[in-house]
Amino acid sequence: MKAIQISEPGGTDKLTYTELPTPKINNDEVLVQVKAISINPVDVKSRAGKGVFGRLKDELPLILGWDISGVVQEAGSNSGFKKGDEVFGMVNFPGHGKAYAEYVAAPSSHLALKPANISHSEAAAATLAALTAYQATVLKANVQAGQKILVHAASGGVGHFAIQIAKHLGAEVTGTSSAKNKDFVLGLGADHHIDYHGYNWGESANEYDFIFDTVGGDNIDNSLEVAKSGSTLISIPTGLNEAVTEKARVKGVNGYFFMVSSNGDDMKVIAEWLAKGYIKSHISETFGFNDMALAHEHVESGRTVGKVVVTL
Repeated sequence: MKAIQISEPGGTDKLTYTELPTPKINNDEVLVQVKAISINPVDVKSRAGKGVFGRLKDELPLILGWDISGVVQEAGSNSGFKKGDEVFGMVNFPGHGKAYAEYVAAPSSHLALKPANISHSEAAAATLAALTAYQATVLKANVQAGQKILVHAASGGVGHFAIQIAKHLGAEVTGTSSAKNKDFVLGLGADHHIDYHGYNWGESANEYDFIFDTVGGDNIDNSLEVAKSGSTLISIPTGLNEAVTEKARVKGVNGYFFMVSSNGDDMKVIAEWLAKGYIKSHISETFGFNDMALAHEHVESGRTVGKVVVTL
């Protein structure tokens, strides 16, 4: 089968095309013929030696990627799936996902059936990013109807799902982005938009019940500025260092770092919401498998609206 490996971290020139044997599966796994792969910032960071590369470096050469949608070609006896099922999910994150390949051996517990009303590209796009938004917003923060929610980088992969999920839950949602993406963010269902360029965060002091920070850095301090006492701040790109955690504690804010994890039961909820139209993937760019480097460069630019997908 065709696959893309890296033997060492670095630029996109380290993405090497190769031929490998088709994976063997265990009883609780399925062999998925991949139709679409979603590319995330963690893919790009891991290729460069950051992200989760440190966890996986002893397994070099690595096949990057975690987000897949495809068709079951072989099903283990305890998998619960059958040949021909269309499935999608985030595989083995934060472990070795091995998604940049024609075939992936995936634990059945990480997958859900793909809704019939969406494409493989739309399904692949609604894996790591949608799971992150779901697990943070629903499972960690327990967002409730009527709460005021702030989503940073609302036009990005995770952010655009977080806006839709929070609205589905009945929250009053504000999203941040550049001015050029204002209409996109409001089109997702956001009630309010903030152009983060030069914004005076003091104007919104003590306003929000939950703040979802997908940016990190100085944004954590901005977030604490507008957080209510007793509110929750979740940061995903960078862990809250001790100083910021102390700042949050002093203000009575529950501030913590969160990392998504593979979960088929959560994927089933996402599948249901996709099927019912509660959430929808926005795909800004689609690349072929032979253009993986271009896909990485697009994500690396930091200007992606929604998701980037690679098709096979």
